[in-house]
Amino acid sequence: MKKIYLDYAATTPVDKEVLKEMLPYFSENFGNAMSIHSFGQDALQAVDCARGKIASFFGATPSEIIFTSGATEANNITIKGVLKSYYSQFATNYESSPNVRTTKNIKPHIITTAFEHHCVLDSCKAVEKENLAEVSYINPGKDGLIEVSDIAKAIKSNTILISVMYVNNEIGTVQPIEKIGKLVKKINATKKESEFKLLFHTDATQAVNYFECNVTKLGVDLLSMSAHKIYGPKGVGMLFVKKGTAIKKIQDGGDQEYKMRAGTHNVPGIVGFGKAIEKIQDTKNKKQNMAILKLRDYLIEKVLREISDAKLNGSRIMRSPNNANFSFADVEGEGLLLSLDMEGVACSTGSACSSGALSPSHVLLSIGLKAEQAHGSLRFTIGKYTTKQEIDMTVKKLKIIITRLRKISGSVLTDYYSKK
Repeated sequence: MKKIYLDYAATTPVDKEVLKEMLPYFSENFGNAMSIHSFGQDALQAVDCARGKIASFFGATPSEIIFTSGATEANNITIKGVLKSYYSQFATNYESSPNVRTTKNIKPHIITTAFEHHCVLDSCKAVEKENLAEVSYINPGKDGLIEVSDIAKAIKSNTILISVMYVNNEIGTVQPIEKIGKLVKKINATKKESEFKLLFHTDATQAVNYFECNVTKLGVDLLSMSAHKIYGPKGVGMLFVKKGTAIKKIQDGGDQEYKMRAGTHNVPGIVGFGKAIEKIQDTKNKKQNMAILKLRDYLIEKVLREISDAKLNGSRIMRSPNNANFSFADVEGEGLLLSLDMEGVACSTGSACSSGALSPSHVLLSIGLKAEQAHGSLRFTIGKYTTKQEIDMTVKKLKIIITRLRKISGSVLTDYYSKK
């Protein structure tokens, strides 16, 4: 049985050219990039080359690119590092006693959204629990979009950070990052030199392959992503930190990454990351993305036309070209997912990072779905290796499985009410 992979938002296969670029750095050019001998300098040169490619793609300078293990680490650095910088400037005796809140200013305030990735939400909840910050969680509309006016209303005099995901990882909706960036710039223009400037961060992990990511155009101070979403390797990502941004390291150790992220460089991963970014700018990649968009639309139309009581979650227009998230009435999503897997089709019920959770998706609940609707949802994300034949086969199998599961669900309910 040929397997069909429709979970590209969880991870992508490493591109063959990317792998070829990486291979020498596992066993031939294996030096530690911090060593001063020739082995180390060869590795450092490879790291610097990749950093330059990535910086160019984002419209940044190489020194503004901090390599991490992925977006989760980068997002933790953002939230906790900005707070640490704030307290080092505005709280008396913070370093010696973090629980002391004898401040020049009020406790800092962070704004994020209710449907961020768990690494952002959990980081925000952690700093709230530690009494380090107050946090506002902005709800999206039913279309899965954040209104800039809601962000503006939430801003206070003590707001120091806004963090909004560029493309939602579950429903694929695209947020107005550039407009929020302009709002932040306008507010900062009114602040005094002695005040802590309002910082703007976006997790662009799901956006990099498809949307404008020039940091100047977006107006962001911080941007995070993971390489394994763009046909690069797992275990490597980065955080863009605009020059002059008030942020401190949260991990102690060596002086790697401009003293912002201690730890031995993942040289093969970084090299692969650089090559994956380089390939995004190819003309071939743009054509592939158009093909992905057409396939995505074909999938949406086919599902909504051929399967009764199916609903697309999130905006039809303002969404990633590779994402289609559906709710199916009277079907339990996990059973549907497992049944599809047995038929050789891989998809997801939500974020790969929370696939073991039994609770309904916080993303789907945030856009107004009821718990039972959220439980009956699937995320299909396609990529450059997906074919029309695979979409046809998936929908064919999906129809059969849903019909079968609905019959089972109906018979169970009939038995239940007949005993009443």
